[in-house]
Amino acid sequence: MKNWTKILLLTVLPLFALTSCNDDDDELQPGANVMVVHASPDAPSVDLLIDDKKVNTSALSYPNNTGYLSVSSGTRNVKVNAAGTSTTVINGNLDLESGRSYSVFAINTLSNIEPLILEDDLASPANGRAHVRFLHLSPDAPAVDIAVQNGPTLFSNRAFKSATAFTPVDAGTYTLEVRLAGTNTTVLTVPNVMLENGAIYTVFAQGFANPASGNTNTLGAGAIRNN
Repeated sequence: MKNWTKILLLTVLPLFALTSCNDDDDELQPGANVMVVHASPDAPSVDLLIDDKKVNTSALSYPNNTGYLSVSSGTRNVKVNAAGTSTTVINGNLDLESGRSYSVFAINTLSNIEPLILEDDLASPANGRAHVRFLHLSPDAPAVDIAVQNGPTLFSNRAFKSATAFTPVDAGTYTLEVRLAGTNTTVLTVPNVMLENGAIYTVFAQGFANPASGNTNTLGAGAIRNN
């Protein structure tokens, strides 16, 4: 388990903010918001296509994200291609509702790459609160608990591919502990984690606990501010 000591809490800022386009703007329906996150730790950089139109201007590399894209509502085909090629690694249709927000995480190893699709509840937190959800996206890491030091456990027994709902937490600065699920064994202490009043965050485990030779994407954590 020594690789757990390599976990770092990183802030993954949107790499670029893009808007999907259509040849006939008059046909556009009121939009939904879609974010794509590259969370496959051994996959190459990718391109994102919506209804077969590439919407990124530069390749999306691990572990970055697109930020929210404005996309026409309705049934949209989404493809993730190896950057600069026509090789599709993820291909699926999304039913998007106007005014709603979604996140699509490209997860797992390259040989088993798959999407994890979540609808994002971006309702404003109550005064004095932030909203936080946790996703376990490390393909070979064990289940974990996330707890406040000398305080409550925020998320329990989260295994690979699992995602919590957005959870209200008092705004403030915390020291967080990552523990092996169901135990008091703290494998990482993360000080000075600031949760801002009114902010909404997605925090996710990423990378490999035991990466293959030549892969430097060791176990860590990413954080996206959703609003």
